[in-house]
Amino acid sequence: MPCATPESSNPRIVLGVAGGIAAYKSVELLRLLRDANYFVSPILTPDATRFVGELTFSALASEPARTKLFGDPTTPIPHTHLGQSADLIVVAPATAHLIARYATGLADDLLSATLLATKAPVLLCAAMHSEMWAQPSVQENLATLRRRGVLVLEPDTGHLAGGDVGMGRMAEPAAIFELIERIVRGYRGVLSGQCVLISAGGTREAIDPVRVIANRSSGRQGYALAEVAHRLGATVTLVSTVERTLALDVAASIEVVRVESAAQMREVMLERFATSDCAIMAAAVADFTVAAASEKIKKDEGPPVLHFEQTRDIVLDLVAARTDGQIVVAFAAETTNVVENARAKLAHKGVDLLVVNDVVAPGAGFEHETNEVVMLERDGVSESVSLRSKEAVAMAILARVASLLSKEPHE
Repeated sequence: MPCATPESSNPRIVLGVAGGIAAYKSVELLRLLRDANYFVSPILTPDATRFVGELTFSALASEPARTKLFGDPTTPIPHTHLGQSADLIVVAPATAHLIARYATGLADDLLSATLLATKAPVLLCAAMHSEMWAQPSVQENLATLRRRGVLVLEPDTGHLAGGDVGMGRMAEPAAIFELIERIVRGYRGVLSGQCVLISAGGTREAIDPVRVIANRSSGRQGYALAEVAHRLGATVTLVSTVERTLALDVAASIEVVRVESAAQMREVMLERFATSDCAIMAAAVADFTVAAASEKIKKDEGPPVLHFEQTRDIVLDLVAARTDGQIVVAFAAETTNVVENARAKLAHKGVDLLVVNDVVAPGAGFEHETNEVVMLERDGVSESVSLRSKEAVAMAILARVASLLSKEPHE
């Protein structure tokens, strides 16, 4: 089979190899990639060469293996060349050391610099000893990278270096290759191929052309959900009452539909739900509206008498419109008897997942950058998410959403 060339249409894979005993498996992965006619550019860290030979990778790859950030006469700036030309970067094995450096943005060798110089998808195939894998620092670094959109293939359980048996063994080359094939075809995470509809912010009900009835919702949790869902591969539509600010922004590829009132949000949510796989009602929707005056109410006329009307329940309407394969996620903001009130609401609403939080708890609820929630499902399953960033809370919620979307249609 003729070698691929940089000018060919074959996908370009940068294969990074970090310094772990599992590096020997990367030789087989390289062979699988070349047999499938991928153009493979190997990068070996200095520690990797203690386990495998640079010459081995050069002999099997599409071009010679690289090991140095500087001194390549053919490519003066190799990390930008490799990062910009790659269709995918795969690091196998990804050691605890490599993961930590990537998470903190270090770029002191060719592989780490290339990881920072790419916009291509990145797949880390983790491999390390069981005790290292279990370390909170390692898991926090992985959580950081996942939130940034990095794909992580967790290790298997099996024989490890030194004769131990446990979790930490790098996935087999055939499994890595299968995932690479999916990524090249567009897989970006557990929500790839899903259309997710999310609402954010607090609705505003007009009293007159000047005044409104509103609530304290900042929209932060809804925006975090939209951003994380996008990173996990979903096509996202965000229905928002929040004006775009520096603090609240989302990727340009996320469609943002601006609304203000509960009625406007209901109309857009129901219209867009017809072509969505999931609706997440993170917005704080007014329970009541008023008949707005056409002119500004003058204070010298005395306190106005407001006639309140109950708004339509958007969540109930979404549940009524739900078809097989679609799921509805609702939020419940509570101040007392939080879980008890949430369970009653779950039974009444009939949603697939209810996310409840105590909005008066320290650091949680409206306007904070952190949150803590409890997730309740119809089958009685519950999960508590401790106080953490709203982005991290969004990751936990969307992991549950992905699991629900993978289940059988509604009965």
